[in-house]
Amino acid sequence: MAYENILFSAEAGIATLTFNRPKVLNALNLKTIQEVADAVRTVEADEAIRVLILTGAGDRAFVAGADISELQKLSPVGAAQFAAEGQNVLFAIENLPIPTIACINGFALGGGCEIAMTCDFMYASEKARFGQPEINLGLIPGFGGTQRLLRLVGRARAKEICLTGAMISAKEAMEMGLVNKVFLPETLMEETKKAAALMASKGKVALKAIKQVINRGMDTDLRTGCALEIEAFALTFASPDAKEGTTAFLEKRAATFTGSRKQ
Repeated sequence: MAYENILFSAEAGIATLTFNRPKVLNALNLKTIQEVADAVRTVEADEAIRVLILTGAGDRAFVAGADISELQKLSPVGAAQFAAEGQNVLFAIENLPIPTIACINGFALGGGCEIAMTCDFMYASEKARFGQPEINLGLIPGFGGTQRLLRLVGRARAKEICLTGAMISAKEAMEMGLVNKVFLPETLMEETKKAAALMASKGKVALKAIKQVINRGMDTDLRTGCALEIEAFALTFASPDAKEGTTAFLEKRAATFTGSRKQ
């Protein structure tokens, strides 16, 4: 599939998906969502890809929200279809078996904030801004914003952000646990790639198991979550990575992991 609205590349086990509509601050339209869906399918099918970075073109925005000119034309039925398609793509990102990093170089508003929240964690530029401003349009978030924000920052903060439509700074986002680290704009991508390379050097089976256990355990009780961990812990021993990792440690050398995430 030839892409018009995103850029996609992969090198040394790290794929980068860039929202590429800088003239409209990388705003999301249906075509962009469909292209992202295709890229995510490519990532999921390619065993050579170990980490996915999502970022935005230019220095002003990650994704500044939905394309309002397209939203304005939607009927209630069309709005439901648009939201469903968007949510399906976001679930696909969230459920990838590899680590995903949102590299937030500017505005992450509305759909942009929602996309970022599907990633395993976020790194942000000092000038990044976050928010769910849909209420300013007489709307509400439609790509899972109310639900993921609730789970990430708690009920009161999620309500405040969604009900006021106010933007929050990168520093505020980090303080409330939405963002992991904040960097200077000129070092953001470099630091993101460092983290990606570190994770890409780990065993695929363990990476996938950690993601699944944390994601599934988040919405359950502690005992059930720990039972999920036992099951996943045991299954990692079926991979050659467990033997390689423990042997490499005892032999005081770097491990070379060859396990498949399809295991």
